[in-house]
Amino acid sequence: MSHVMIDNRSVGDQRPCFVIAEIGINHNGELGLAKRLISIAKAAGCDAVKFQKRTPEICVPTDQRATMRETPWGYISYMKYREKVEFGREQYEEIDSYCRAKDILWFASCWDKPSVDFIERFDPPCFKIASAALTDDDLLGHTRMTGKPLIVSTGMSTLAEIDQALEVTGKDNLVLLHAVSTYPARYDELNLRAIVTLRERYQIPIGYSGHETGIPSSVAAVALGACIIERHITVDRAMWGSDQAASLEPNGITRLVRDIRLIERSMGTGVRKVLDRELPLIARLRRAYS
Repeated sequence: MSHVMIDNRSVGDQRPCFVIAEIGINHNGELGLAKRLISIAKAAGCDAVKFQKRTPEICVPTDQRATMRETPWGYISYMKYREKVEFGREQYEEIDSYCRAKDILWFASCWDKPSVDFIERFDPPCFKIASAALTDDDLLGHTRMTGKPLIVSTGMSTLAEIDQALEVTGKDNLVLLHAVSTYPARYDELNLRAIVTLRERYQIPIGYSGHETGIPSSVAAVALGACIIERHITVDRAMWGSDQAASLEPNGITRLVRDIRLIERSMGTGVRKVLDRELPLIARLRRAYS
């Protein structure tokens, strides 16, 4: 099984799990909140934070642009809302500086080609392909041309669609993430055994992007071989926003990273042997039958 270098981290089989705290758009367009979430991720021990970047005039379907909705900024159109939650160059320059000061990696899932070009200016360690973009061959090819490692989510995708995506990107320098694109996802929807299915089919590093409300399934994903865990984070799951309810609060993301590291320590080598610490117990407790 190959591995992928994300900055100076080796990601893949038998490597420490690479934990991504997805901020996404949970910052609700507030730079101060974005910085707070970065600090939470760093304190929890995450390896990276991830944002989402869109060009609204490209990504918002024309028939949805005038749809009105309640938002923190009042009753506005969907197009106006999408514009409100997008950071521009000045905000991302601050995010870049803040992450460097905190010594935590950052990157983004880009939903269109201009967004890829925009984020590329900051020299991110990798790019993310969102589940919704897995069938966009043009975007896949454009993102691959950056030469950066790709992390590709597979929610709402068939194996045939994943096959086609990998025809475009190739399998080098790429990690697939098993995902279920329901928000929040029910436990009976998660199908964690698909992590093994993807590993056997593609023979590349496989991770897990979870949208459930708790942490046990994400820990189990690591035991099943997931080399990346990605989870949304928030300061409060009751906050306004489409992804907040499927996110982990500060205590949750801290517990998740702690439990992942305990699982890694527990996995061992698979070689069956008697431990030195068991020897006194053998002498005291073991019975021999004739």
